[in-house]
Amino acid sequence: MPGSAQFEERVRSRILELERAGLRRTLQPPSGIDLSSNDYLGLSNHPRLKQCMADAVLEEGCGSTASRLLRGERSSMSAVERRFAAFKGMEAALYFGSGYTANLSVLTTFVERHDTVFSDAQNHASIVDGIRLSRAKRVKFRHCDIGDLARRLESAPDRPTGGQKFLVTESLFSMDGDFAPLADYADLCRRTNTVLLVDEAHAVGVYGPRGSGWIEQTGCGSEVFLSVDTAGKALGVSGAFASGPSWAMDYLIQRARPFMFSTAPPPALAAALDASLSVIENEPDRRRRVQDLSAGLRAALVGRDIDIGHSESQIIPIILGDNLRAKSAAADLQQEGFDVRAVRPPAVPPGTARLRVSVNAKLDEGILERFAASVQRVTSCSAVSS
Repeated sequence: MPGSAQFEERVRSRILELERAGLRRTLQPPSGIDLSSNDYLGLSNHPRLKQCMADAVLEEGCGSTASRLLRGERSSMSAVERRFAAFKGMEAALYFGSGYTANLSVLTTFVERHDTVFSDAQNHASIVDGIRLSRAKRVKFRHCDIGDLARRLESAPDRPTGGQKFLVTESLFSMDGDFAPLADYADLCRRTNTVLLVDEAHAVGVYGPRGSGWIEQTGCGSEVFLSVDTAGKALGVSGAFASGPSWAMDYLIQRARPFMFSTAPPPALAAALDASLSVIENEPDRRRRVQDLSAGLRAALVGRDIDIGHSESQIIPIILGDNLRAKSAAADLQQEGFDVRAVRPPAVPPGTARLRVSVNAKLDEGILERFAASVQRVTSCSAVSS
């Protein structure tokens, strides 16, 4: 291939730059006690989900064979979409192959180039990329800062006729483990004619009286236009739902390019998703246990003077700052049998490299106490060596 040697050298030099900055990543299979996955309720290996999915594979096969607009539609998927919409208190829902494609679909379908999108500074990459692809004006506001958001909303210049304002936020932030002030956002959006979009990826299944998420917990569902909820975290399966008004779901079917031009997910996933919703509804102790264990670990870490930022949830960052220090601490904890991973830029801001700890319902107090003690020892050693 012409120019291949020079091209290879360019790529290798980029990899070397990442290596020197402590930012090169490697693929590593699970090993040891799970403190890094998003399987918050422990449903990915639940016997009921596995059996339902296996039975569905035998009945419907492994693949859907086409997009849902061609031959990939299945009544089982439409049924679980209706069930999920009722679970979220919405009119309708639409299923996507991943949370990333769900956010891209929502933002590139509803947001147009003359609109303005107000986006939390710590929003997920899928939200950032969706806004970029929409070609709308993006206004970042300080993380979870209602005052900064209000000032920016109120001082925003008028857009061309037909321009719409949107506020997009995660409800529970995936790297900081803190919650957006959704009730305040809902009130502000109502007063400023702003459309509210909420990514519930890390809250669905864990929060709210029925487990449907932080929107339910804060009681602001009537003010939320659309919610995006991944199914590969607390629900234990994969993919994601967008839910909202029936006309909005219809519009996504007509215009969302990732939905229109992707082969539909395997039909057997619908059976597993349906089983997952049943477990969440019938076993509320799972989410209470996650919340109790998380509170205990946060207290144990803070009591040892370990910086966990402003975490209020099952996502607990252990903020170390330096990239190499975070990598070293993760490797040491893995040697002690704890599967934790280092998270570094661009997933988090420069200078805030961390261990991202996720608490799940299959852990217990003894394991978490041992883990807190190990974190104190390991991070103290890495601080001295650095």
